[in-house]
Amino acid sequence: MKKVLVFIVVCLLCGCEQDAYEKGEGKYSLMRGDFVEAQINGNKQVMSVITDDGEQLPLTEPYTAKWIAKADTVYRCMLFYNKLKSLGRQTAEIVSMAQVPCPMVKPLKDFDREFRTDPVKFESLWLSKSAKYLNIYLQLKTGVTDDTSAVQQLAILTDTVISHVDGTRTRHLLLHHDQNRVPEYYSTKAYISIPTQKLDADSVSIFLNTYSGPIQKTLFLRK
Repeated sequence: MKKVLVFIVVCLLCGCEQDAYEKGEGKYSLMRGDFVEAQINGNKQVMSVITDDGEQLPLTEPYTAKWIAKADTVYRCMLFYNKLKSLGRQTAEIVSMAQVPCPMVKPLKDFDREFRTDPVKFESLWLSKSAKYLNIYLQLKTGVTDDTSAVQQLAILTDTVISHVDGTRTRHLLLHHDQNRVPEYYSTKAYISIPTQKLDADSVSIFLNTYSGPIQKTLFLRK
């Protein structure tokens, strides 16, 4: 069966969990997590990152991963790292790094499949400190199945833009979620970052269906 996915959630962070916490100066004792822009060189290596606080951190050594498909570009990522000082400057020693999807916001009328609102667990919605990204944190129910065509699908859609009397605009967003026969045994984390320049609005209202019922969350994009 042919399947066209809008995008697949790739930021599954269970690999960052540790069975034992190392005390003192162990590898994980100083670990922190940040959303970053990973700077990719011509060899498809991450050489430095820029955090959402605006801090640029060279890596202690080049980093490569299978999801780095394009050279000389920037990827949105969730980074777990140790912040170290080397030769008088701050550097980042990577513990793990996962790509965060930055989906296109498609008009609902142009969506080429059935719009689905299978439930998710909503955790938070926030604007990055730089105001460059609208971030969404969800938890999805998942499980193991022998059905290789069972793959959850997510998409961010828009159905309207409201113009207010003060000249500001609010874009209405919809979360498409198709559970697509994936078992709902346990929860896994999922992050989405939407570049705010793609939204062309002063605020957003996002509609999504949760296990407790439909909800609407509104956030201002201008600081």
